[in-house]
Amino acid sequence: MLSADSAAVVRATLPAVAGALDEITTRFYGAMFRDRPELLDGMFNRGNQASGAQRQALAGSIAAFATTLLEHPDTRPDALLSRIAHKHTAVGVTEDQYTIVHKYLFAAIAEVLGDAVTPDVAAAWDEVYWLMAGALIAREARLYQDADVRPGEVWRPWTVVERRAETPDVVSFLLRPADGEPAPRARAGQYVSVRVRMSDGVHQLRQYTLSSDPGGELRRITVKRVAATADTPEGEVSGLLHDQVREGDELTLSAPFGDVVLDDPADATAPVVLVSAGIGCTPMTGMLAHLAALDTARPVLLLHADRSPADHALRAETRSLVERLPHARALFWYERPGAEEPDAGEGLMDLDGVELPHDATVFLCGPLPFMRHARGQLLRAGIPARAIRYEVFGPDLWLPATDS
Repeated sequence: MLSADSAAVVRATLPAVAGALDEITTRFYGAMFRDRPELLDGMFNRGNQASGAQRQALAGSIAAFATTLLEHPDTRPDALLSRIAHKHTAVGVTEDQYTIVHKYLFAAIAEVLGDAVTPDVAAAWDEVYWLMAGALIAREARLYQDADVRPGEVWRPWTVVERRAETPDVVSFLLRPADGEPAPRARAGQYVSVRVRMSDGVHQLRQYTLSSDPGGELRRITVKRVAATADTPEGEVSGLLHDQVREGDELTLSAPFGDVVLDDPADATAPVVLVSAGIGCTPMTGMLAHLAALDTARPVLLLHADRSPADHALRAETRSLVERLPHARALFWYERPGAEEPDAGEGLMDLDGVELPHDATVFLCGPLPFMRHARGQLLRAGIPARAIRYEVFGPDLWLPATDS
Protein backbone atom coordinates (compact mmCIF):
# COMPACT_ATOMS: atom_id res chain seq x y z
CA MET A 1 0.00 0.00 0.00
CA LEU A 2 1.29 3.45 -0.91
CA SER A 3 1.69 5.81 2.05
CA ALA A 4 -0.76 8.71 2.26
CA ASP A 5 1.91 11.37 1.74
CA SER A 6 3.36 9.59 -1.28
CA ALA A 7 -0.08 8.95 -2.73
CA ALA A 8 -0.84 12.67 -2.73
CA VAL A 9 2.45 13.45 -4.50
CA VAL A 10 2.04 10.66 -7.05
CA ARG A 11 -1.54 11.75 -7.80
CA ALA A 12 -0.37 15.31 -8.43
CA THR A 13 2.61 14.33 -10.59
CA LEU A 14 1.25 11.28 -12.44
CA PRO A 15 0.06 13.26 -15.49
CA ALA A 16 3.50 14.85 -15.92
CA VAL A 17 5.38 11.60 -15.37
CA ALA A 18 3.05 9.59 -17.59
CA GLY A 19 3.32 12.19 -20.34
CA ALA A 20 7.12 12.00 -20.25
CA LEU A 21 7.46 8.23 -19.86
CA ASP A 22 8.39 7.58 -23.48
CA GLU A 23 11.29 10.02 -23.29
CA ILE A 24 12.20 8.77 -19.81
CA THR A 25 12.35 5.12 -20.90
CA THR A 26 14.25 6.01 -24.07
CA ARG A 27 16.96 7.73 -22.04
CA PHE A 28 16.86 5.00 -19.40
CA TYR A 29 17.59 2.20 -21.85
CA GLY A 30 20.18 4.26 -23.71
CA ALA A 31 22.18 5.02 -20.56
CA MET A 32 21.83 1.55 -19.07
CA PHE A 33 23.00 -0.24 -22.23
CA ARG A 34 25.84 2.25 -22.65
CA ASP A 35 27.17 1.47 -19.17
CA ARG A 36 26.02 -2.15 -18.93
CA PRO A 37 26.29 -3.58 -22.48
CA GLU A 38 26.29 -7.12 -21.10
CA LEU A 39 22.55 -6.75 -20.52
CA LEU A 40 22.03 -6.73 -24.30
CA ASP A 41 23.86 -10.05 -24.48
CA GLY A 42 21.08 -12.53 -23.84
CA MET A 43 18.78 -10.44 -21.66
CA PHE A 44 17.09 -7.87 -23.91
CA ASN A 45 15.93 -8.43 -27.49
CA ARG A 46 17.49 -5.91 -29.90
CA GLY A 47 14.49 -6.01 -32.21
CA ASN A 48 12.16 -4.94 -29.41
CA GLN A 49 14.57 -2.15 -28.54
CA ALA A 50 14.77 -0.95 -32.14
CA SER A 51 11.00 -0.95 -32.60
CA GLY A 52 10.35 0.82 -29.31
CA ALA A 53 8.13 -2.03 -28.11
CA GLN A 54 10.19 -2.66 -24.97
CA ARG A 55 10.17 0.93 -23.76
CA GLN A 56 6.45 1.27 -24.51
CA ALA A 57 5.76 -1.85 -22.45
CA LEU A 58 7.86 -0.55 -19.54
CA ALA A 59 6.19 2.85 -19.64
CA GLY A 60 2.74 1.30 -19.77
CA SER A 61 3.41 -1.03 -16.85
CA ILE A 62 4.73 1.78 -14.62
CA ALA A 63 1.76 4.01 -15.40
CA ALA A 64 -0.72 1.14 -14.88
CA PHE A 65 0.82 0.15 -11.55
CA ALA A 66 0.87 3.72 -10.23
CA THR A 67 -2.73 4.27 -11.34
CA THR A 68 -3.86 1.11 -9.55
CA LEU A 69 -2.11 2.19 -6.35
CA LEU A 70 -4.11 5.42 -6.43
CA GLU A 71 -7.49 4.11 -7.56
CA HIS A 72 -7.47 0.80 -5.67
CA PRO A 73 -5.06 1.29 -2.75
CA ASP A 74 -5.94 -1.99 -1.04
CA THR A 75 -5.24 -4.16 -4.10
CA ARG A 76 -2.48 -4.82 -6.61
CA PRO A 77 -2.83 -5.40 -10.35
CA ASP A 78 -2.30 -9.14 -10.13
CA ALA A 79 -2.76 -9.82 -13.85
CA LEU A 80 -0.15 -7.21 -14.77
CA LEU A 81 2.34 -8.39 -12.14
CA SER A 82 1.88 -12.05 -13.04
CA ARG A 83 2.47 -11.42 -16.73
CA ILE A 84 5.63 -9.38 -16.09
CA ALA A 85 6.97 -11.92 -13.58
CA HIS A 86 6.60 -14.79 -16.06
CA LYS A 87 8.32 -12.74 -18.79
CA HIS A 88 11.15 -11.91 -16.37
CA THR A 89 11.75 -15.46 -15.19
CA ALA A 90 11.74 -16.71 -18.79
CA VAL A 91 14.84 -14.59 -19.47
CA GLY A 92 16.52 -15.12 -16.10
CA VAL A 93 15.95 -11.78 -14.35
CA THR A 94 17.40 -11.75 -10.81
CA GLU A 95 16.73 -9.64 -7.75
CA ASP A 96 19.96 -7.62 -7.97
CA GLN A 97 19.01 -6.34 -11.43
CA TYR A 98 16.17 -4.30 -9.94
CA THR A 99 18.78 -2.11 -8.24
CA ILE A 100 20.47 -1.54 -11.60
CA VAL A 101 17.18 -0.62 -13.24
CA HIS A 102 16.33 1.72 -10.36
CA LYS A 103 19.62 3.61 -10.75
CA TYR A 104 19.20 4.32 -14.45
CA LEU A 105 15.42 4.81 -14.41
CA PHE A 106 15.52 7.45 -11.71
CA ALA A 107 18.48 9.18 -13.33
CA ALA A 108 16.40 9.40 -16.51
CA ILE A 109 13.39 10.76 -14.60
CA ALA A 110 15.57 13.48 -13.03
CA GLU A 111 17.13 14.30 -16.42
CA VAL A 112 13.81 14.62 -18.23
CA LEU A 113 11.74 16.36 -15.54
CA GLY A 114 14.54 18.50 -14.10
CA ASP A 115 13.63 20.77 -11.20
CA ALA A 116 10.15 19.27 -10.98
CA VAL A 117 11.75 16.25 -9.30
CA THR A 118 11.90 17.63 -5.76
CA PRO A 119 13.03 15.40 -2.89
CA ASP A 120 9.36 14.70 -2.06
CA VAL A 121 8.59 13.74 -5.67
CA ALA A 122 11.64 11.51 -5.87
CA ALA A 123 10.75 9.79 -2.59
CA ALA A 124 7.14 9.20 -3.64
CA TRP A 125 8.06 7.63 -6.99
CA ASP A 126 10.83 5.68 -5.30
CA GLU A 127 8.13 4.15 -3.10
CA VAL A 128 6.06 3.27 -6.18
CA TYR A 129 9.07 1.63 -7.83
CA TRP A 130 10.01 -0.52 -4.85
CA LEU A 131 6.41 -1.55 -4.20
CA MET A 132 6.27 -2.83 -7.78
CA ALA A 133 9.77 -4.31 -7.68
CA GLY A 134 9.12 -6.01 -4.34
CA ALA A 135 5.93 -7.60 -5.61
CA LEU A 136 7.70 -8.84 -8.74
CA ILE A 137 10.74 -10.14 -6.84
CA ALA A 138 8.47 -12.20 -4.56
CA ARG A 139 6.48 -13.61 -7.49
CA GLU A 140 9.61 -14.41 -9.46
CA ALA A 141 11.15 -16.23 -6.50
CA ARG A 142 8.06 -18.45 -6.32
CA LEU A 143 8.15 -19.08 -10.07
CA TYR A 144 11.81 -20.12 -9.94
CA GLN A 145 11.03 -22.42 -7.02
CA ASP A 146 8.04 -23.96 -8.80
CA ALA A 147 10.17 -24.53 -11.90
CA ASP A 148 12.84 -26.17 -9.75
CA VAL A 149 15.59 -23.86 -11.01
CA ARG A 150 17.88 -21.40 -9.25
CA PRO A 151 17.05 -17.72 -9.83
CA GLY A 152 18.38 -16.72 -13.20
CA GLU A 153 19.67 -20.22 -14.04
CA VAL A 154 16.86 -21.20 -16.37
CA TRP A 155 18.82 -22.50 -19.40
CA ARG A 156 19.29 -26.05 -20.69
CA PRO A 157 20.54 -27.52 -23.99
CA TRP A 158 18.00 -29.29 -26.20
CA THR A 159 18.60 -31.36 -29.33
CA VAL A 160 16.54 -30.84 -32.48
CA VAL A 161 15.20 -34.28 -33.38
CA GLU A 162 12.95 -33.10 -36.21
CA ARG A 163 12.53 -29.98 -38.32
CA ARG A 164 9.33 -29.58 -40.31
CA ALA A 165 8.19 -26.82 -42.66
CA GLU A 166 4.58 -25.90 -41.84
CA THR A 167 4.11 -23.05 -44.36
CA PRO A 168 6.53 -21.02 -46.50
CA ASP A 169 7.38 -18.84 -43.48
CA VAL A 170 6.70 -21.16 -40.51
CA VAL A 171 8.90 -24.02 -39.27
CA SER A 172 8.42 -26.41 -36.33
CA PHE A 173 11.27 -27.85 -34.28
CA LEU A 174 10.76 -31.01 -32.20
CA LEU A 175 13.19 -31.05 -29.26
CA ARG A 176 14.59 -33.45 -26.65
CA PRO A 177 16.72 -32.55 -23.60
CA ALA A 178 20.35 -32.88 -24.69
CA ASP A 179 21.57 -33.65 -21.17
CA GLY A 180 19.54 -36.85 -20.86
CA GLU A 181 17.63 -35.52 -17.86
CA PRO A 182 13.81 -35.47 -17.77
CA ALA A 183 12.04 -32.62 -19.49
CA PRO A 184 10.86 -29.91 -17.07
CA ARG A 185 7.22 -29.72 -16.08
CA ALA A 186 5.14 -27.57 -18.41
CA ARG A 187 1.52 -26.55 -18.81
CA ALA A 188 -0.45 -26.18 -22.02
CA GLY A 189 -0.17 -22.57 -23.17
CA GLN A 190 3.27 -21.86 -21.69
CA TYR A 191 6.28 -20.63 -23.63
CA VAL A 192 10.05 -21.00 -23.51
CA SER A 193 12.80 -18.53 -24.34
CA VAL A 194 15.20 -19.61 -27.07
CA ARG A 195 18.71 -18.18 -26.66
CA VAL A 196 20.98 -18.11 -29.72
CA ARG A 197 24.39 -16.64 -30.55
CA MET A 198 24.28 -14.19 -33.45
CA SER A 199 27.02 -13.69 -36.04
CA ASP A 200 28.42 -10.70 -34.11
CA GLY A 201 28.83 -12.85 -30.98
CA VAL A 202 25.91 -11.32 -29.07
CA HIS A 203 23.29 -13.69 -27.66
CA GLN A 204 19.69 -12.87 -28.48
CA LEU A 205 16.50 -14.48 -27.24
CA ARG A 206 12.87 -14.79 -28.13
CA GLN A 207 9.87 -16.50 -26.55
CA TYR A 208 8.04 -19.27 -28.40
CA THR A 209 4.95 -21.12 -27.23
CA LEU A 210 5.05 -24.87 -26.79
CA SER A 211 2.90 -25.93 -29.74
CA SER A 212 2.43 -29.60 -28.79
CA ASP A 213 1.15 -31.44 -25.72
CA PRO A 214 3.68 -30.58 -22.98
CA GLY A 215 3.12 -33.83 -21.11
CA GLY A 216 5.91 -35.93 -22.64
CA GLU A 217 9.69 -35.84 -22.97
CA LEU A 218 9.59 -34.13 -26.38
CA ARG A 219 8.67 -30.48 -26.82
CA ARG A 220 7.89 -28.51 -29.95
CA ILE A 221 8.15 -24.86 -30.89
CA THR A 222 6.70 -23.42 -34.09
CA VAL A 223 8.53 -20.37 -35.40
CA LYS A 224 7.33 -17.77 -37.91
CA ARG A 225 10.01 -15.83 -39.75
CA VAL A 226 9.59 -12.18 -38.75
CA ALA A 227 9.94 -10.03 -41.85
CA ALA A 228 11.16 -6.45 -41.70
CA THR A 229 8.63 -3.64 -42.00
CA ALA A 230 8.93 0.09 -42.42
CA ASP A 231 9.01 0.47 -38.64
CA THR A 232 10.63 -2.74 -37.39
CA PRO A 233 13.73 -4.76 -38.30
CA GLU A 234 13.75 -8.37 -39.45
CA GLY A 235 13.55 -10.86 -36.58
CA GLU A 236 17.10 -11.91 -35.74
CA VAL A 237 16.22 -15.05 -33.81
CA SER A 238 13.52 -16.31 -36.17
CA GLY A 239 15.80 -15.69 -39.15
CA LEU A 240 18.65 -17.68 -37.60
CA LEU A 241 16.35 -20.56 -36.67
CA HIS A 242 14.92 -20.72 -40.18
CA ASP A 243 18.22 -20.39 -42.01
CA GLN A 244 20.67 -22.34 -39.85
CA VAL A 245 19.09 -24.83 -37.44
CA ARG A 246 18.69 -28.41 -38.62
CA GLU A 247 18.10 -31.86 -37.13
CA GLY A 248 20.88 -32.81 -34.72
CA ASP A 249 21.68 -29.22 -33.79
CA GLU A 250 21.39 -27.96 -30.22
CA LEU A 251 19.30 -25.06 -28.99
CA THR A 252 19.39 -23.39 -25.59
CA LEU A 253 15.94 -23.16 -24.03
CA SER A 254 14.68 -21.72 -20.78
CA ALA A 255 12.39 -23.51 -18.39
CA PRO A 256 8.73 -23.07 -19.43
CA PHE A 257 6.84 -20.07 -18.07
CA GLY A 258 3.62 -18.20 -18.84
CA ASP A 259 0.39 -17.61 -16.95
CA VAL A 260 -2.11 -18.01 -19.80
CA VAL A 261 -2.56 -21.74 -19.36
CA LEU A 262 -5.22 -24.38 -19.59
CA ASP A 263 -6.53 -25.43 -16.20
CA ASP A 264 -4.98 -28.73 -15.11
CA PRO A 265 -7.72 -30.99 -13.69
CA ALA A 266 -8.49 -33.85 -16.04
CA ASP A 267 -12.09 -33.85 -14.78
CA ALA A 268 -12.72 -30.16 -15.61
CA THR A 269 -15.98 -29.73 -17.50
CA ALA A 270 -16.25 -26.00 -18.32
CA PRO A 271 -16.27 -25.14 -22.05
CA VAL A 272 -13.11 -23.82 -23.68
CA VAL A 273 -13.04 -21.32 -26.55
CA LEU A 274 -9.73 -20.87 -28.41
CA VAL A 275 -9.53 -17.72 -30.56
CA SER A 276 -6.48 -17.00 -32.71
CA ALA A 277 -5.08 -15.47 -35.86
CA GLY A 278 -1.86 -16.15 -37.74
CA ILE A 279 0.94 -17.64 -35.65
CA GLY A 280 -1.28 -17.11 -32.60
CA CYS A 281 -2.48 -20.64 -33.39
CA THR A 282 0.54 -22.13 -31.57
CA PRO A 283 -0.72 -21.99 -27.95
CA MET A 284 -4.14 -23.12 -29.16
CA THR A 285 -2.65 -26.19 -30.85
CA GLY A 286 -0.77 -27.05 -27.67
CA MET A 287 -3.97 -26.74 -25.65
CA LEU A 288 -5.91 -28.84 -28.15
CA ALA A 289 -3.21 -31.52 -28.04
CA HIS A 290 -3.31 -31.56 -24.25
CA LEU A 291 -7.11 -31.83 -24.21
CA ALA A 292 -6.90 -34.70 -26.71
CA ALA A 293 -4.27 -36.44 -24.57
CA LEU A 294 -6.65 -36.17 -21.59
CA ASP A 295 -9.46 -37.61 -23.73
CA THR A 296 -11.64 -34.82 -22.37
CA ALA A 297 -15.37 -34.54 -22.92
CA ARG A 298 -15.28 -30.75 -22.42
CA PRO A 299 -16.98 -28.64 -25.09
CA VAL A 300 -14.25 -26.99 -27.19
CA LEU A 301 -14.74 -24.29 -29.81
CA LEU A 302 -11.75 -23.26 -31.91
CA LEU A 303 -11.94 -20.04 -33.96
CA HIS A 304 -9.04 -19.06 -36.23
CA ALA A 305 -8.41 -16.39 -38.87
CA ASP A 306 -5.58 -16.37 -41.39
CA ARG A 307 -4.52 -15.10 -44.81
CA SER A 308 -5.28 -18.40 -46.57
CA PRO A 309 -5.37 -22.16 -45.88
CA ALA A 310 -1.81 -22.41 -47.23
CA ASP A 311 -0.66 -19.79 -44.71
CA HIS A 312 -2.48 -21.44 -41.79
CA ALA A 313 0.27 -23.16 -39.82
CA LEU A 314 -0.65 -26.50 -38.18
CA ARG A 315 -4.02 -26.48 -39.98
CA ALA A 316 -4.18 -30.22 -40.72
CA GLU A 317 -3.02 -31.09 -37.22
CA THR A 318 -5.63 -28.78 -35.76
CA ARG A 319 -8.36 -30.51 -37.76
CA SER A 320 -7.13 -33.92 -36.62
CA LEU A 321 -7.08 -32.88 -32.95
CA VAL A 322 -10.59 -31.42 -33.17
CA GLU A 323 -11.84 -34.68 -34.68
CA ARG A 324 -10.38 -36.62 -31.74
CA LEU A 325 -12.43 -34.60 -29.25
CA PRO A 326 -16.08 -35.69 -29.00
CA HIS A 327 -17.48 -32.23 -28.29
CA ALA A 328 -15.16 -29.99 -30.29
CA ARG A 329 -15.68 -27.97 -33.45
CA ALA A 330 -13.57 -25.51 -35.44
CA LEU A 331 -14.47 -22.46 -37.53
CA PHE A 332 -11.94 -20.79 -39.84
CA TRP A 333 -11.89 -17.46 -41.71
CA TYR A 334 -9.51 -16.65 -44.56
CA GLU A 335 -8.78 -13.44 -46.43
CA ARG A 336 -8.14 -15.63 -49.48
CA PRO A 337 -10.28 -18.77 -49.12
CA GLY A 338 -9.20 -22.03 -50.74
CA ALA A 339 -10.59 -25.42 -51.68
CA GLU A 340 -8.77 -27.00 -48.72
CA GLU A 341 -11.37 -25.46 -46.36
CA PRO A 342 -14.59 -25.10 -48.38
CA ASP A 343 -16.71 -24.22 -45.34
CA ALA A 344 -14.44 -21.44 -44.07
CA GLY A 345 -15.64 -17.87 -43.79
CA GLU A 346 -14.22 -15.18 -46.05
CA GLY A 347 -12.45 -12.10 -44.75
CA LEU A 348 -11.87 -11.14 -41.13
CA MET A 349 -13.21 -13.16 -38.22
CA ASP A 350 -16.88 -12.36 -37.69
CA LEU A 351 -18.53 -13.81 -34.59
CA ASP A 352 -22.03 -12.63 -35.43
CA GLY A 353 -24.17 -15.73 -35.49
CA VAL A 354 -21.54 -17.90 -33.79
CA GLU A 355 -23.00 -19.55 -30.70
CA LEU A 356 -20.57 -18.90 -27.86
CA PRO A 357 -20.93 -20.65 -24.48
CA HIS A 358 -21.16 -17.87 -21.89
CA ASP A 359 -19.69 -20.05 -19.14
CA ALA A 360 -16.50 -20.72 -21.13
CA THR A 361 -12.93 -19.71 -20.52
CA VAL A 362 -11.72 -17.92 -23.63
CA PHE A 363 -8.08 -17.93 -24.74
CA LEU A 364 -7.03 -15.26 -27.22
CA CYS A 365 -3.79 -14.93 -29.20
CA GLY A 366 -2.69 -13.16 -32.37
CA PRO A 367 -1.60 -9.73 -33.61
CA LEU A 368 -2.66 -6.91 -31.30
CA PRO A 369 -5.16 -5.32 -33.74
CA PHE A 370 -6.82 -8.70 -34.17
CA MET A 371 -7.00 -9.31 -30.42
CA ARG A 372 -8.59 -5.92 -29.76
CA HIS A 373 -11.12 -6.55 -32.54
CA ALA A 374 -11.90 -10.11 -31.42
CA ARG A 375 -12.14 -9.12 -27.77
CA GLY A 376 -14.67 -6.43 -28.63
CA GLN A 377 -16.79 -8.98 -30.47
CA LEU A 378 -16.57 -11.41 -27.55
CA LEU A 379 -17.67 -8.74 -25.08
CA ARG A 380 -20.59 -7.71 -27.29
CA ALA A 381 -21.59 -11.38 -27.50
CA GLY A 382 -21.91 -11.48 -23.70
CA ILE A 383 -18.59 -13.09 -22.72
CA PRO A 384 -17.46 -11.52 -19.39
CA ALA A 385 -14.15 -9.65 -19.58
CA ARG A 386 -12.80 -11.72 -16.69
CA ALA A 387 -13.26 -14.90 -18.74
CA ILE A 388 -11.06 -13.69 -21.63
CA ARG A 389 -7.37 -14.53 -21.25
CA TYR A 390 -4.80 -13.44 -23.77
CA GLU A 391 -1.20 -14.10 -24.75
CA VAL A 392 1.09 -11.55 -26.39
CA PHE A 393 4.25 -12.49 -28.28
CA GLY A 394 7.03 -10.13 -27.15
CA PRO A 395 6.54 -7.11 -24.85
CA ASP A 396 2.95 -6.65 -23.73
CA LEU A 397 1.60 -3.52 -25.42
CA TRP A 398 -2.02 -4.37 -24.60
CA LEU A 399 -3.66 -1.26 -23.23
CA PRO A 400 -4.13 -1.86 -19.48
CA ALA A 401 -7.65 -0.45 -19.61
CA THR A 402 -8.73 -3.14 -22.06
CA ASP A 403 -7.96 -6.00 -19.69
CA SER A 404 -10.51 -5.17 -17.01
